[in-house]
Amino acid sequence: MSHRNARLTVHGRRIPVERVQSGRPLAHVAAEMGISRPTAHKWVRRWRTEGEAGLADRPSRPHTTPHRTPATIEAVVCRLRADRKLGPARIGPILGLPASTVHRILVRHGLNRLAWLDRPTGQPVRRYERDRPGELIHVDIKKLGNIPDGGGHRIMDRRRAMDNKIATTVARKSSHPVIGYSYIHSAVDDHSRLAYSEALTDERQHTAIAFWQRAQTFFTAHGITVERVLTDNGSCYKSKLFTQALTTAGIAHKKIRPYRPQTNGKVERFNRTLLEEWAYLRPYTSNTERTAALADFLHTYNHHRSHTALNGQPPITRVNNPPGQYT
Repeated sequence: MSHRNARLTVHGRRIPVERVQSGRPLAHVAAEMGISRPTAHKWVRRWRTEGEAGLADRPSRPHTTPHRTPATIEAVVCRLRADRKLGPARIGPILGLPASTVHRILVRHGLNRLAWLDRPTGQPVRRYERDRPGELIHVDIKKLGNIPDGGGHRIMDRRRAMDNKIATTVARKSSHPVIGYSYIHSAVDDHSRLAYSEALTDERQHTAIAFWQRAQTFFTAHGITVERVLTDNGSCYKSKLFTQALTTAGIAHKKIRPYRPQTNGKVERFNRTLLEEWAYLRPYTSNTERTAALADFLHTYNHHRSHTALNGQPPITRVNNPPGQYT
């Protein structure tokens, strides 16, 4: 392979070939180029036998590896990894192989990291990304416990937090000390990761429909035409009214297979970011304060937060650039 100080790149190898073809002595050409005669002869020979393809770099891997582990043994290693989630130190003694050999086999087959495997099936995770914004929007709901007025157990001991919770409940004339939940409805574009979220009071079908209509307005304002929506099998998404609201707008409704949240993984990962960088970022003294902070988080996420899947750029960068033009 060429390195930064190499005298001969693919273009440089063509020069001695052309000079020899013009009738110049190979030894003279090698001296002019500052390379050895065997090197010049090698590239001229490759060009004569293979043409332009002979001037390209070749991998240093040998053509044959006689001592490589048999394919049948490698298959057993992969099966133990996928079925039982065993590591090299466990698989090695079972098959009589060094742990280092088992590790190389797992690397060769892309099984060396358990995080890269689907936990139920043990198969390597297949990651996908749509080609343009709006081609697929992931929609999901995250349920969060409300914060009593004055704060909960994150800013005070649990006894005081429970007293505060009961006092808040009494003030709201409730019959039992239950503060309730907030339901964070989120929509994430598969291609750009542009996100829209709202903290709502329930997850019923009419609430989900109203949220989606506002989310669609948000994406339209950013120049995104929604083509498909992907949801899980929650009751609000299984309702005919939700699907009808999408089809009326010319949007296809897709649902994941039951108990397969990996398919809806982009919004699931967004939910995790939502918790880490907004809901649990700091102690809040009330549910209103936490809800008010959601808008600032979304602006930071969409316009300023770098995203590893976007080469370190925020989602708005990919929205504003045509597919394939971002860096």
